[in-house]
Amino acid sequence: QVQRVESGGGLVQTGGSLRLSCAPSGRIFSNIVMGWFRQAPGKERVFVAATRWTGSSTTYADSVKGRFTISRDYTKNTVELQMNSLKPEDTAEYYCAAGYYMAVLPADYNFWGQGTQVTVSL
Repeated sequence: QVQRVESGGGLVQTGGSLRLSCAPSGRIFSNIVMGWFRQAPGKERVFVAATRWTGSSTTYADSVKGRFTISRDYTKNTVELQMNSLKPEDTAEYYCAAGYYMAVLPADYNFWGQGTQVTVSL
């Protein structure tokens, strides 16, 4: 099993930046996929970005492409989500997830963090 803790959420103005971090604990398999999802109140959970644990490939939702970057921090053994040029529509609870395939559906991921709130104000 891989347990995860995410952090880095907060309040930022439009155009600002935040960096989210997901820290797995336990045994890590080199071929797993780490993903970020977000869910606004009253909305379904949607895909944001994903990377292989090796960092060899990444995938982004069209809504964040060019603004968000997912990456591995090999010193901290974490997966990072750098969010730039934030917009009010990025406001949501952000969740870190782990799975075994590069996928965009929440059901395709097996392990989830507790979520961290990101709020983007005008």
